Amino acid sequence: MIKGIRPLLRGSTYSGMLFAVCGALASLPLLPLALVALAWRSAPEAVQAVLVLSVWAALVGAVGLARITRRALVGSARRLLKVPLPDPPAAPAPAPAPEPGAPAGSGRWRTPLWLLLHVALGWTGTLVAGLLLLMGVALPGHWLRGEAALSLFGRSVRVEGGPLSWAVAFGCLVLAATVCALVTHALRWLAPRLLGPSAAERLALAAERELRLAERNRLAHELHDSIGHTLTATTIQAAVAGEVLAADPVAARAALRSIEDSARAALEDLDYVLGVLREQKAAQTAPHRTLADLPDLLERLRHAGAVVEPELSGALGQVQGTLSRAAYRIVQEGLTNALRHGAGGPIEVRAAAGPDALELRIVNRTGTGTGTHHGAGAFPTSGHGLPGLAERVRLLHGDFEAGPQGPAHWRLAVRLPVRWSA
Repeated sequence: MIKGIRPLLRGSTYSGMLFAVCGALASLPLLPLALVALAWRSAPEAVQAVLVLSVWAALVGAVGLARITRRALVGSARRLLKVPLPDPPAAPAPAPAPEPGAPAGSGRWRTPLWLLLHVALGWTGTLVAGLLLLMGVALPGHWLRGEAALSLFGRSVRVEGGPLSWAVAFGCLVLAATVCALVTHALRWLAPRLLGPSAAERLALAAERELRLAERNRLAHELHDSIGHTLTATTIQAAVAGEVLAADPVAARAALRSIEDSARAALEDLDYVLGVLREQKAAQTAPHRTLADLPDLLERLRHAGAVVEPELSGALGQVQGTLSRAAYRIVQEGLTNALRHGAGGPIEVRAAAGPDALELRIVNRTGTGTGTHHGAGAFPTSGHGLPGLAERVRLLHGDFEAGPQGPAHWRLAVRLPVRWSA
């Protein structure tokens, strides 16, 4: 008993009825256009009424074919009906292969069908609930100091004042609330089936989510590689500057200049990533650091106190732009790992551009650190560096190897297929 009354006491029931009433009222501006059917004056009144209703329904259905109508209906249904509906995809959904037995193009008519049912339920619920509400207000005889009479379609109902009028009035109010609950329940049942995503829209929404996830992963790689490297190098450079500040002011100033250059490069990367996250069109230009910038990267590491033994060969400047930028990030991350987890000693860096492949290799010492400020264990690790590198190389259809080389060295080796720029 109590469970059956609960829908009548919920505010969402009446917000759903408001949604139905709004649908009914929104169809009114189309009614004058439907009255053109009355031009057939020789037709019987019943035929004219059917023609007017048919033209009116066709106009309402035509409005439902517009994409903006579907977006507005989804938003209002989500707000007033409390139905969890996803927004339609921004781009038109591709038509999927029809399922066996399914009518072709059936998804296109889901919104017009919803709109027709919405308007029909809105008018039916408004008229029935409005009439019951009017009866519930008018029937108590002592309010009008007499008897009440209602006439509808040539029929009259007369109720005299007294306890009976109060009972009938209460029943009418309960019935009006029940009509509201039934209309709301019907709209909530229909909304996911007609306003929810179709098979094609589900595919489009999945594609949008996949693109967003890929972009977020790419930005995460950019932040990890660029900002992580810069902070690692800057920390080491600051420690070097502090150690030699009194004994070698020239070296300390060089380390501070390197910190400034590294911080400026990191700010460029950070501005780009934040601009993309905020969807600012002016911030869509990514910092272009390619294999041609490797000498500057290695020079900053030398200022940090690292011993770097580079071996750069081949036409690195002619490597295709996207591949060149990715290769720079791979070398940068490999050097970051060598600084964080290496045990001092020289870091071998090899980049060789051949006719078919670009080969990258970084080798550093492992084991117990030498007691310097950047020995092993001086930096926390997130565990995302090598998996991120492997994923980047996989997307470039390359080969990735990382692991010990002998008892005292760690080796990172990458081979990427090359496409030469014109």
